[in-house]
Amino acid sequence: MRPSVHPAGPAPAHPTGTSAGRRGPAAHPAPAEAVQRAWASLLDRSDAIADSITLMLFERDAEIYDRVGPELRVDVRESTRLHIRRGLEVLSGRRDAGVPPRDVWRDAGRRRARQGVPLEVVLNAYTLGARVLWEALVARAAGDPAAGIDDPVLLAAASTVWSNLDVQNAVLIDAYRRESARLQRQDLQRQQAALDGLLEGRGADPDFAEEARAALDVGAEDPIACVVSLHDGPLDDALGPVEDRLDRLGVTARWHVRAGVYFGLLAGPLPDEQGLVELFVPHAPGRMGVASADGLAGFATAFQLASRAADTLPRGARDVVAVSERLPEVLLAGSPQVAPLLLAQTLGPVLAQPGPQAHTLLDTLAALLRHDGSPTHAAAELYCHRNTVIYRMKQIEQLTGRSLADPRDKLLLGLALLAVGRS
Repeated sequence: MRPSVHPAGPAPAHPTGTSAGRRGPAAHPAPAEAVQRAWASLLDRSDAIADSITLMLFERDAEIYDRVGPELRVDVRESTRLHIRRGLEVLSGRRDAGVPPRDVWRDAGRRRARQGVPLEVVLNAYTLGARVLWEALVARAAGDPAAGIDDPVLLAAASTVWSNLDVQNAVLIDAYRRESARLQRQDLQRQQAALDGLLEGRGADPDFAEEARAALDVGAEDPIACVVSLHDGPLDDALGPVEDRLDRLGVTARWHVRAGVYFGLLAGPLPDEQGLVELFVPHAPGRMGVASADGLAGFATAFQLASRAADTLPRGARDVVAVSERLPEVLLAGSPQVAPLLLAQTLGPVLAQPGPQAHTLLDTLAALLRHDGSPTHAAAELYCHRNTVIYRMKQIEQLTGRSLADPRDKLLLGLALLAVGRS
């Protein structure tokens, strides 16, 4: 038997040692009644044995107990006493006394999972409990010859306690894992509810923001960013390597999907937007956008901006862009009714030309704008004569009614090129 503390690890081999002064295996197996009487001889020391186990656990795993808090120490002491007492009662043949042992083990597994005690620590505690209980029986045999605990009894008792340990471990592991899975589902549901609420603009509500920070594990002063992926299919495999890098940076990442759009809230010691782009680019499963948020209250806006930034990328692209790099495109995407009007007032007559001619004029306009209206530099880029570029520039100005010497007209023409994807 052993205390209800924390989890996992294989049970040790069955002990073969005997009490002092005894040697070799017994010639005949001990009667079950003699083994039960041997275990019953420890009932008067049940609490003392349990407290000894508890002190060993507190010393060995002090860091865990300190992290969880003093309430865990109290629970472990009480639980250990219950486990040892109930275990000795069962080993003594008193199987109808008290709470069924399997219920005790299941309850311990569930509680330790809720308390966040690692499974390995719980299982190691049970192994320690079994060892100390066995050593207590050996000490009783050596110190009290009148108890009639001889080698055959000790060997049979050892087999019993270590066999029970295997059963205990199996019951506890199952209960612990079931409870852990339930808690994970609850945590995920809370996280998703918090993310949904943030997208609905509830981050400005102080009470909701506090709940969201707790659910998402976000510090009150943590910088926040939003990453959006316009991608059909799961992101787990694609973003696994990025998650690892974010973990190493100490960045928390919480992912969700809404209306078919995958997005993540990033919080912690974040790099700037360009640094986030560099993190995600090698693993981008599709079009992705990144936007910094002004705290939880600004996350809904960051989501909209990141979505629009991703939407400015060509369909089928596997790339990542920051909002700060795509502001003109995002502005146009945010006002879909503006783009048709802009094109009608600028490039409409150019687009109405025969296909090859329209293509040539658009390429020429893009080169001129990249070179601040310089025909010489545009000609070098286009591999044609300067006079050819000047001729085309005049055609563009005549068709559009805009002048490349006018800063406002240049701005409108540049935005129009973005609207047709020819920047």
